[in-house]
Amino acid sequence: MTTTYTSYKLISSDLQASLKRVAEQPDVKRETEYYLAHIGDVKSIDDFFADSRLYNYAMKAHGLEDMAYAKAFMRKVLTEGADDEAAFANKLSDSRYKELAEALNFARHGELATTFERARKGVADKYLRETLEVSAGEDNTGVRLALYFERMASSITSGYSIIADDALAQVVRTALQLPAEFAATDVDRQAAYYEKALNLEDFQDGAALGRFLERFTSLWELDNPAGSYDPLTAFRSSSLTGISTDLLLSINNLKLGGR
Repeated sequence: MTTTYTSYKLISSDLQASLKRVAEQPDVKRETEYYLAHIGDVKSIDDFFADSRLYNYAMKAHGLEDMAYAKAFMRKVLTEGADDEAAFANKLSDSRYKELAEALNFARHGELATTFERARKGVADKYLRETLEVSAGEDNTGVRLALYFERMASSITSGYSIIADDALAQVVRTALQLPAEFAATDVDRQAAYYEKALNLEDFQDGAALGRFLERFTSLWELDNPAGSYDPLTAFRSSSLTGISTDLLLSINNLKLGGR
């Protein structure tokens, strides 16, 4: 049986070939062609919401497919944009909303928002990557998590960056052999612990990131035998072997001076 790490490396080592295979899938090709052919006709937020295929495509591209039903919420995200620090998207801990507001920046560019490369090829590229990761996760969620972490690693600048994203946090908890219950501890202490336990600069270095993901995939496989993989953003329901209640309590009560 192919290991989680091997499956991840088969995809990531030749990412462009992997993305090309995804792009050639009939349903993906059809929706991408439609998006690229029609997004330029969109001149307003109303136009965007009026075409469900364009809307759903952009939402999936940003990993927000599960939020497609919340149109009033998403309208607020796009209406306020991302330029103002007080904008709705900037108040949300999940950076995907800000990314969508920046890709389709009606707040800044008005009817010209969809003329930019970021709104066209940029969204299409995101759609292909998201589709690739989702497809990988159908066989092994650990592979999807590794691919996602690899893509998002450069955005991790603090412990709070990890906490704000369930998938990133799940990878880190697995790599550090922390139980799922750790996610319920004080947020500031979680962030401080991550910043002490990890060298966040390693996530900007390809070789160091590769070693981290090799560790993650190995531990993921130990904790998730074949056929028992959890959903991407679900908190793990059981701790790794060897994690004691005393350790959890010590983490919860951790005092990190000057962090």
